[in-house]
This record gives sequence, C-alpha cells and structure tokens, in this order.
Amino acid sequence: MHRARRPLVAVAAVALSVLLSSCSAIGDLTGGGDDPVEAESPSATPTETVYDSQFTRDGTFQSHIDVNGVDFVYNMYPTKATPRTNEWFPRGNKYFSFTLGAYDLDRDLRDPFKTKRKVYLDRIKVTSRTVLKDGSAGTDRPYELNASAKKITFDPEPVSTKYGMLITSPKGAFELRNQQIGEMAPDTRGVNLSFRATVWIENSAGSGTFFKQTIKQEVPIAIFASEEETVVADIPVNAG
Repeated sequence: MHRARRPLVAVAAVALSVLLSSCSAIGDLTGGGDDPVEAESPSATPTETVYDSQFTRDGTFQSHIDVNGVDFVYNMYPTKATPRTNEWFPRGNKYFSFTLGAYDLDRDLRDPFKTKRKVYLDRIKVTSRTVLKDGSAGTDRPYELNASAKKITFDPEPVSTKYGMLITSPKGAFELRNQQIGEMAPDTRGVNLSFRATVWIENSAGSGTFFKQTIKQEVPIAIFASEEETVVADIPVNAG
C-alpha cells in the first residue's frame, strides 16, 4: 500500500494543538499551568561536562516511532513550576508533562477518521535511573509510574474499550501533567526516564482486530551541581 508521507513534526504539532484546545474548557485537573515553556541554555563550570540531553538543551523533547506505518509521537516538556531546565538541581522537586499520540501514516491528516486504524493505549510505565558525576549508576529512583492510561490521563472521559484508551489522532491522545521528579544524591549529574507504553494497533481500518505492541522511549535529563534546591514557582502544582 502506498503511504502518504508528510513532515511528521508538522502533523504532530497541528493535531496536538487541536487536542489541547479541546481540553482547555476542562481546566487543569492537577493545577499549575503547564503549557510548553522555553528553557534557558544550560551552563556548566569549565571542569564539568553537561550531561547530554535534548530535553535540557531545547526545553522540550519529541520523538517519532514508526510501527507498521503508525507513527507514535512522544512529547515531553517542563511545566511552569520549574521551567528553567538549566537550573534542575539534585535537591528539590522538578516537574514535567508528557503526551503520547498515534498517527496513521497510510492516511492523510484530513481523511475521514473511519478510514484510519484505531490505536488504544492500555498501560503506561515509566522507570528512572540516575547517573553520578563519575559516570557510574546511582541508586536513586526519583520518578516511577505504572498505571492504566485511561485512569490517569488528563481527559476525564477518554474514549475507551477493553484495549484501553483511544490515542489515534485527531480523536484522542494521552496526556499527563505536572509529574514530579524527586530529590537525588548530591553528585547526580543526570537522570534517564524509560517510557514503556503497551498499545493495541488495529490491523486495518474498521477490521476490529488488533495486535499488541510495546512502544519504548528513553529520555535523558541533565542535572546540575548545586547545594541549593531547584526553585519551584509559587503555583499550586498539586492542586486539583
């Protein structure tokens, strides 16, 4: 089958903006606005190398994972509680949000939804591991998540079946806001988040038959040396 390809970032950006607009009337269930914010460029002392991280450098992270012509798009960004990623220190809490959506690349963005393969997100699991100043692995696990996606997503009424919640664009996407990365050892210089999403992908549009897949993504985050705590903006990050 011929697949209509297009700039994936543009497709994801358009669909994500539609989703977030539709959610605006619901209100922020977790409090503390968390729209994507620009992060300052990281700085380090002459003797210290910054832990390599797109998220820290750009203030956002996006990836595309193609499974049988279905594009899975992870987006992750810091919230307004801790927007300056170059000031994420071992002490104190750091906050981020992330989304996961699916796009059927065999169809055009504006094609009727019934012509697109449905994708359902069952469970989302995230583990973490730290990296110390000397490059060795730390023992801290500052962020952990293992939950049914439909029970924790920002949308209080996601379209769901026995396979999980619908994440096929433009009818659905998973969104989780204001996630807290906790304190780490003083000599921590990086933390890696490992995302694992269990999904069910329709074999063909309208077939009603699905196959199971695990979508994996690693996100490195730089942590900067400081005796101070990460500054958290005076907003109700845990409200709601």
